[in-house]
Amino acid sequence: MIVDKLYESVAKKGVVCVGLDTDLSYVPDFLKRQAGSAGEAVFLFNKKLIDATEDVAGCYKVQIAYYESLGLEGLRAYQKTLAYLREKSLVCIADIKRGDIAKTAEMYAKGHFEGDFEADFVTLAPYMGMDSVTPYLPYVKEKEKGLFILVRTSNPGSRDFQYLETERKMPLYDVVGTAVQQVGKAYLGQCGFSSVGAVIGGTTGEEAESIRALLDSTFFLIPGYGAQGGKAEDIAKYLVNGNGGVVNSSRAVLLAYRKSGAPEVDFAQEARKEVLRMRKEIENACEALRASRCSGK
Repeated sequence: MIVDKLYESVAKKGVVCVGLDTDLSYVPDFLKRQAGSAGEAVFLFNKKLIDATEDVAGCYKVQIAYYESLGLEGLRAYQKTLAYLREKSLVCIADIKRGDIAKTAEMYAKGHFEGDFEADFVTLAPYMGMDSVTPYLPYVKEKEKGLFILVRTSNPGSRDFQYLETERKMPLYDVVGTAVQQVGKAYLGQCGFSSVGAVIGGTTGEEAESIRALLDSTFFLIPGYGAQGGKAEDIAKYLVNGNGGVVNSSRAVLLAYRKSGAPEVDFAQEARKEVLRMRKEIENACEALRASRCSGK
């Protein structure tokens, strides 16, 4: 199961998921001049960041919208980025948030688990129901692929619908999470987690323990750390002994070089420093949480 590869990568390299949500404006001017085209500039930027962080990042998430915005040129950069990650045997998540049913979902699955845009995991939106997930499951079973299904997200608008109380006497996000966990039981890896995972926003720690207890075999993709307000001590509660999830960071890593103010700063090395800083902060929070639980506090 692909979740075992991800679990082992986190155990070895840490929980940071580098979000390659690469806007052209993030790319230094010298690299744009060197590349000669917008798409190639984005790819070269990604490539250098991957090379600088591959030994300290658990995985990479590539958000397709940034590439679609550049048209065909951008999609070529998207394809080349995914291909480069696979070439280096790094776990890659295609953040596509698809949500449709029947033949349309089959085509989305084929388009993002095969061919030019092949990735290890994709993100899905389950609003249409669990039959919008079913067409992807043959790839999970037979092709070593995985899913991250939106359960409780990190944006302020998540409270518009996800927190609504249902007739089951639980919020809607728990209903969705329970369905995800139930489906995922058929795709458990040796690590004890499923290749059918969940997107769980880490902007608050209030519900962390109840969510983790309910979804005990579900691997989490956790956005919301840092700029969106998620703190390391909150994030630690969604993990299981420092694993069982990856914590995404995009702009904080991609734009780390701008904090120095130096005109010729090595942007890739600054990204690496940010990944290491973030990884250490979360590791310390996990250790503090373990110590607190052991002491009974």
